[in-house]
Amino acid sequence: MFLYDFTELTSSIHEGLVSSLGEGLLTTTIEFVIAGIAYLLFFAIFGLFAVYLERKVCAVIQNRPGPNRVGPYGIIQTIADFIKLLMKELIPIKNSDKVLFNLAPFIVITATFLSIGAIPFDKGLQMMDFDIGILYVTAVSSLGVLGILLAGWSSNNKYSLIGAMRSGAQIVSYELSAGLSLMTIIVLAGTMQFSEVVAGQADLWFIFKGHIPAIIAFVIFMIAGTAETNRGPFDLAEAESELTAGFHTEYSGIKFALFYLSEYMNMFVIAAIGTTVFLGGWQPFQIPGLDGFNTVMAYIPPVLWFFLKVFVLIIVMMWFKWTFPRLRIDQLLRLEWKYLLPINLVNLILMATCVLLGWHL
Repeated sequence: MFLYDFTELTSSIHEGLVSSLGEGLLTTTIEFVIAGIAYLLFFAIFGLFAVYLERKVCAVIQNRPGPNRVGPYGIIQTIADFIKLLMKELIPIKNSDKVLFNLAPFIVITATFLSIGAIPFDKGLQMMDFDIGILYVTAVSSLGVLGILLAGWSSNNKYSLIGAMRSGAQIVSYELSAGLSLMTIIVLAGTMQFSEVVAGQADLWFIFKGHIPAIIAFVIFMIAGTAETNRGPFDLAEAESELTAGFHTEYSGIKFALFYLSEYMNMFVIAAIGTTVFLGGWQPFQIPGLDGFNTVMAYIPPVLWFFLKVFVLIIVMMWFKWTFPRLRIDQLLRLEWKYLLPINLVNLILMATCVLLGWHL
């Protein structure tokens, strides 16, 4: 079944370090450094690719070419923009809280780092496999709002403060729907461990196993996840026409780049969680009874399946942004508290009933 298994690779690296250095703090530190460098490279490469992808998706929707000058098909444009941000001057803000102002972007990006560490890219290709993985990711991803609130408050700018307050209200509200939609699948899976959730979808993905409740939970999760990333049409925290740039108005250079990168990496986190919990993670598409078809699907590398699903969900989130107009803050909160949350609660009860009566596949 597992033609592409990274367990042997990671185990051989661990055993090689143990045989050379022995069990101890040094071996563990080197393993964490290797994993950290791999994640940093992934951050950089994916961030640049996601910015380029959004510009092209936006261009297609708006019927224009998009980046097409710097490099073939404009692929070097995002690299040039990144270099420009690195070279920009870090402008000091008068009367700002300098410690919190400088700390805020690192809190936001650290929360994203912590979230990605628990997501399985493939069998054996996972930083940590907690038995409460879904709860862990939900908890650490919510820490990012602290960085946003600190950025808005410490900037000594009314636009930034208003944007941070909007973001706080928005993220805290939509975390309820995102958490309840995940809880709906936890009821179906019977576990919060990501590896077990993926293993439970070897024959059929949960979005199909769970029938209508799973589909409703998936749709609500994508809406709530888009809102949690402060992306359009839920980008009230950085509404250009109202708040200049919202909570990161006063940031420049590398600090602004960290906020910018965290938005795209948070998109990846939401898409990766949706892929893992609802769409089988790295499991191939399988149809019970069609053995020949299932064998062909199993030959496709699981890591390719994972990233294919993730990119489809990311494109859907980009499609949201460039299709729907920005909501007002009252409309945004009404959508959550009057519609999504009640539907989620009823859907959770419906899923529990289906599992109790054995109506799921």
